[in-house]
Formats: sequence, C-alpha cells, structure tokens
Amino acid sequence: MALPFRYFLRVRFQECDAQRVVFNSRYGDYADLACFEFLRAALPRPTDGFDGTFELQIVRQAIEWKSPACFDDVLEISTWVTRMGTTSFMLSTEMRRAGESMVLATTESTYVHVDPKNHRKRAIEPQMRAALEEGARGKMADHAGYLRACHPGTREG
Repeated sequence: MALPFRYFLRVRFQECDAQRVVFNSRYGDYADLACFEFLRAALPRPTDGFDGTFELQIVRQAIEWKSPACFDDVLEISTWVTRMGTTSFMLSTEMRRAGESMVLATTESTYVHVDPKNHRKRAIEPQMRAALEEGARGKMADHAGYLRACHPGTREG
C-alpha cells in the first residue's frame, strides 16, 4: 500500500522560542496546514475544501509531543483519516524531520462537515467520503503548494 499523504514545511524563526525550539501551539497550526493540503490533494477538485463545497469546522484536537522540532528543520507531516462518521471524520498526523523515522509529535483532529450558510452539521456525501478514505495516498505537497506523487516503495518524491 502507498504511503499516506505527506506535507513538508520548514520551521520558521518566528515559530520558535529563545532556545530555537518550536512553540507547542505551533504544532496545531502545522496539523491544520497539513489538513488543508491533504484536502486539496484528496478531494475531487483542489478547491473543494476552500470554496464552500466541503466546509469544515474543527471540534477537537489532541496533540502528543515526543521530541522537539527546531528552527530550520524541514518537517514531514504524514496525514490520513483514522475514523469516518456520518458528519465528521478524524484526521491523524505524525510529524517528523524529513527523511528521519523518529516521530516528533502526533495529532488527532476531529472535523465536522457543515453547511456553509448556517454552519449546521451535514452528512458527508459518498463521493467526498470515498475521497477522504482514499486519502491522497502516495501524494505529497510542500509549503509552496507544489503537489506531486511519490515514487512507489520510497519516501522520496
């Protein structure tokens, strides 16, 4: 099976404390960035997650820190759906330094699909459900939005 969707970003100076370690709150930002790049890669059209077609609200996020990320690290954020409900889904991430196996942090984020006009829960349509479950496996994107497929059996693009 192909690797999960992966998003790459470089830790910027302003995301770190005086010891050049990433602020804890930034990991939630990183998970959110990875989520929307995941949606851009997974959903039928790259704009579905941004134009009101597939509107989401986050309702829960849990973060577990294992080791710090630091200024100028390039992070590889693996992203996949771990649970699908009628109106919601849970997206999990593992964050590591690119090319390394040690996980620095994990997140579990629960998103609810809502009507863009009244923000009430709405069922996830079968086409969107299938796209989320497939999860853009084997694809990766970087912070500039460059999306590509990775070579089978490798971690490289």
